[in-house]
Formats: sequence, structure tokens, C-alpha cells
Amino acid sequence: MEELIGEIVVVDLRSAFVCLGKLTQVTPECLELRNADLHDLRDTETSRENYVADSAATGIKRNRKKLWLMRDDIVAIAKLADVVQG
Repeated sequence: MEELIGEIVVVDLRSAFVCLGKLTQVTPECLELRNADLHDLRDTETSRENYVADSAATGIKRNRKKLWLMRDDIVAIAKLADVVQG
């Protein structure tokens, strides 16, 4: 994951959350993201894929200046630029 430091990433979590932001640090336990959007998918009827694709097209809806994600909760991480538009 160190190769993604400095990149805008999308992090899929085991729960109903998805996170987008700039990856700034990786530790054995956590990832640090800045200017991040931690989005609870239960708050909308939008699917995870559509929310991420919309964010790639329109920009991240920042709601956290700094955020730590526990690595145990992560399913996948990718550059936001690598999101395939449907």
C-alpha cells in the first residue's frame, strides 16, 4: 500500500461504509487519509459502486480533515482514478 501514499484512493470497508481521500500514511494497524469522505451507504439508496463513480466524476465530498482507518476493516483499496465508469 505504500505505493499509494500521496494518491487519492477509495477504500471499501467490511461495513456499510466507503471512504475516499488522500492516503498520507500507512502503519501496520491503520491507514491515514486527509480531506476524506467517510460515507455511510445506509444513509442513501445509492449503491457503493454508483457513489464511488459519482465521486470520481464530481469530486470528493469531504467531511473529515484527517481520518484513520483500521486495516482489519478494509476489504479493498484502489486509486480513485482507476475507478471504471459504467
